[in-house]
Amino acid sequence: MKNTELVKKVANFGVAWEGAYGYVQAIQVKDTIYLSGQLSHDVEGNFIAPAVLDKVGKPVDYSQMEEQFRQTYVNAKTMLAEFGATLDDVVEEGVFVLDGPSGFAAAAKVRKEMYGTNIPQCASSIFGVSQLALPVQLVEITFRAVIDRPSN
Repeated sequence: MKNTELVKKVANFGVAWEGAYGYVQAIQVKDTIYLSGQLSHDVEGNFIAPAVLDKVGKPVDYSQMEEQFRQTYVNAKTMLAEFGATLDDVVEEGVFVLDGPSGFAAAAKVRKEMYGTNIPQCASSIFGVSQLALPVQLVEITFRAVIDRPSN
């Protein structure tokens, strides 16, 4: 009888919200790597480029969006590297932003910079949403990458 157990390899940053919410940052199944929504934090879990909030906890503007995008891609690259992958292996991304026009402008610039080309070779969707996980958060990106080698 053939063993049909699905082999999964996972990776985390070790930040507090992974345990609080109960999830992994990334998982590889066969030749596909799935990254949970990545956001703008350092290795200790400190938020990078937090939005300035008004008295009710809403962002006063979206000027930090570009810097949040940049750090989010840096974090995605770190997670992908755990599996021997790079942004070149990404086939799809889902971009979630609090403000569509600001998000589109910032994403257009930073995506080209991070992928190193004017037309990144991955499918991409951008969604304007009313709220993300953290009040200071303006951006979140999910990724799917395919590599030609299965997990060990």
